[in-house]
Amino acid sequence: MRDRIVRTIVFFDLPNIYAKDKRNYLRFRKYLLGEGFIMMQESVYSKLVLNNNQSELLLSRLRKNAPKKGLIQVLTITEQQYSKIEYIIGESNSKIINNEDRLIVL
Repeated sequence: MRDRIVRTIVFFDLPNIYAKDKRNYLRFRKYLLGEGFIMMQESVYSKLVLNNNQSELLLSRLRKNAPKKGLIQVLTITEQQYSKIEYIIGESNSKIINNEDRLIVL
């Protein structure tokens, strides 16, 4: 089976009542952005990953950087599945890549 480009989607709901909770929320959000995730909507972030092995490595890093409280869910789907998202209200974000073209930097 050939490696497929996959999209890792992170859904999270973190407490932010107390100052410590807010710091944890902001730290986790900053971590996601630093990893290259793009915000799809509030508390939903996605990242294009080259294959399932890379996705597993990303998942282990997410576990290490997750706050102790709250809910964090991860869904990994193929880019082909992701491209079938239907927008009921609103428009697609042009920052999100919806194809399998690869960028090679030399």
